Amino acid sequence: MEQSCIGLRDLPDEILINIFQKLDNIDVLYSLEGVNQRINKVIQDRIFTSHLNFVKRLPHVFIDLLSSDMMLNRFCSQILPKIHDKIKWLHLESSSMKYVLCAANYPNLDTLSLNNIDQKSIQCLFNDEMISSNILKNQITTLFVTIDDNKETVFSMIKVCNYIVNAFTNLMDLTLYESSFINRIPLCFNDGFFSTFRSSTLLKLNIRIYTIDDCLYLLDGRFNQLHTLYVDIVDVNPSEEIKNQDDLPNLKCFYLSCKGEACYYNNDYNCYNGSILPLLYRMLNLEELDLYIPVKVDKTFIDENDLKKNIINRMPRLNQFRFYIRSIMNIHSGMDLPSIEDIQYRFIEFANNNIISYVDYFPEAKQSQYHIYSYPSFMPYYSDITNYFPNRLFTYVRVVSLYDEHPFDHEFFLRIQKSFPFMETLNLTNQKPQNHKQSYESNNNNQNLSVIEYPFLNNLGIIHVHDDYIEQFLFDTKTYFRNNVVLHIKYESLQRVTHNFKRDATRINCAKINNLCLYGERYHSNSALKEYFSFAKICYPSIF
Repeated sequence: MEQSCIGLRDLPDEILINIFQKLDNIDVLYSLEGVNQRINKVIQDRIFTSHLNFVKRLPHVFIDLLSSDMMLNRFCSQILPKIHDKIKWLHLESSSMKYVLCAANYPNLDTLSLNNIDQKSIQCLFNDEMISSNILKNQITTLFVTIDDNKETVFSMIKVCNYIVNAFTNLMDLTLYESSFINRIPLCFNDGFFSTFRSSTLLKLNIRIYTIDDCLYLLDGRFNQLHTLYVDIVDVNPSEEIKNQDDLPNLKCFYLSCKGEACYYNNDYNCYNGSILPLLYRMLNLEELDLYIPVKVDKTFIDENDLKKNIINRMPRLNQFRFYIRSIMNIHSGMDLPSIEDIQYRFIEFANNNIISYVDYFPEAKQSQYHIYSYPSFMPYYSDITNYFPNRLFTYVRVVSLYDEHPFDHEFFLRIQKSFPFMETLNLTNQKPQNHKQSYESNNNNQNLSVIEYPFLNNLGIIHVHDDYIEQFLFDTKTYFRNNVVLHIKYESLQRVTHNFKRDATRINCAKINNLCLYGERYHSNSALKEYFSFAKICYPSIF
């Protein structure tokens, strides 16, 4: 190691710092600590020591970078004790977090990120007297927690939540969610066990819950100092009448998002006027509002006039309003509906934002939907995209669904990839065959076919689709995605498209599937399937 650092000794400190800043600070500390006093002084600077991340995030899990005993022991015995007073933020995984927190006193530590937490690990941590008294009780003001949703039941997650707010007595900022973005278990707050989930110090909360009812429970006074609330819900429709109607004068920033498939199965037309708007009207001093929701409507779409009348004009302190409202309406005979041309791609200046709006009609399903959103967009979901989708860039969207009663051709998927470059989850519904399908067997056509790359896609749902779309994603000449993809598909469709799991054209992309969720009739003993998906864990969900 001495010989390998001869060149470094000749460089000034400024150059060394510039070089080390381009590297991972965990690698720098682990590799260079102890080489000599000058190198030690450089790498022990707060630039490299104030924020230590011992966790690597993969699509479905957080990986502990201290899983090696040698690396864990070196950090705990030799490195952390020397830099303990410079550390302000630690990212830890449940397997090693106790060892790291016990390795030294951290007088300036105020932010913790705890990952893959379950009831056992969090309880063990809080039972350690040294940790509880010196760090957790008083110092930590900002906490990020990801719960291991593969292990936890709703009941045990309730206990985890209660442990957190009771142990971190000066907590001001809490982010609470599950480890896997695609498979999170919602937290249901209309449960007596959550009666102790409260804090008088919490100012900012970011959490995923189940329904709008649970959002109302969060705002029933249990967090009476809260000024910022980020809520992601599964279902925007209320299921019960919540009595708390007190004003929320401290709340200055409110973010509400909902993916919203439940709207299609719920005929409650009152969630917007009966739940969403009354909740907003309680926020007397709200300054920032993000609203990304689907709403079932009866006779009229929620358009820019509705937003002006019912939100902008009713909230005088509001200075930032970002939104995506998707109105879903059943079509009845005799209805006077605006044409696509009347609404399509309408650009207007509204509340300091560019506003885009357009309408889709689905005659077979007897439904219509009206999209209106501010742009640039910060929404996490974009649902039921059709061929009429206006080309724009959405860098914050991670979950996309596609639906139409007209075919999606290859060029459409190219548009989708360009519009959603960081898309992680894609669900597709379309029973119409592609119009301009380029034959895989035709070399001439295939040469003109651009391969569409999805660099971040890790969850693909192609259940209710024509076989053309299965080929669209499983042909490596049409689609490229990385390894470790979860695929949801009907067994019969997959068997048909892969020619009973023998087709070479689909073999490369199928080898990248690490979780295969098969729907329909269950086939217990199919050796060809297991051989074809040799790297995949195969499961048979009961509902689709």
